[in-house]
Amino acid sequence: MAKRIDVFYGGRAYTIGGRDLEDVRAEIADALESGHGWLSVNDGEGVAQGTELLITHGVDVTLAALPEG
Repeated sequence: MAKRIDVFYGGRAYTIGGRDLEDVRAEIADALESGHGWLSVNDGEGVAQGTELLITHGVDVTLAALPEG
């Protein structure tokens, strides 16, 4: 499990904590297979604020996992 996954979407950086990179990839793949879906992420530095990203075809999403430790 990654300590944190950095998500780059629409030119902005977001984070996901406490999830496995493969699980997030599978969630994105499922959203694309069904046409669209929402990905829960954290926005902000210090005090994270939960937000949702629309996952759909034509929107670039990049994931970078930071390992535990």
